[in-house]
Order: sequence, then C-alpha cells, then structure tokens
Amino acid sequence: MVRNPLTPEERERGERLGRLLREARGGRSMAEVAASAGVSAETLRKIETGRAPTPAFFTVAALARALGLSMDELAGLCTPVGV
Repeated sequence: MVRNPLTPEERERGERLGRLLREARGGRSMAEVAASAGVSAETLRKIETGRAPTPAFFTVAALARALGLSMDELAGLCTPVGV
C-alpha cells in the first residue's frame, strides 16, 4: 500500500498539534507524559516536533487525557482558521 504524500495543510495541522501538546506538557518531562499516556517518549517526541504529523487517533486521545485536554478542544485548536 502506497501512502499519498501529505498536503501542506496536513503538515501544518500536525505541527500545530505538536505545539499544542508541547505547551500543554509545560514543565512535565516528555518521559512522564508519555508513560502516563501509555506511549513511548519517542512517539511523543515525533508528534511534538512534527515528524509524525498524522498520529493515530488513540495515541492522540491518550495524550490528551494524560495532559487534561478534551478531544473537542484539541480538534478545535488544530483546525485552521476559517474552516
């Protein structure tokens, strides 16, 4: 199965998600948040840096829960203005 290249909008949305998660993490370590969410620190690092711009839904849900964010809030903040 060949995956289509990501659009610029998809890349920007992934970068926005990474920034939001990094900001929500605040002073907590990446390892602490990742462990709390049940994902690897490397997965969280890739999401936060935009290297994984389209993470799995359940990964995002677990990270949101660990950071005290609602999925609605997170989705709203990742949607480009005007959409």
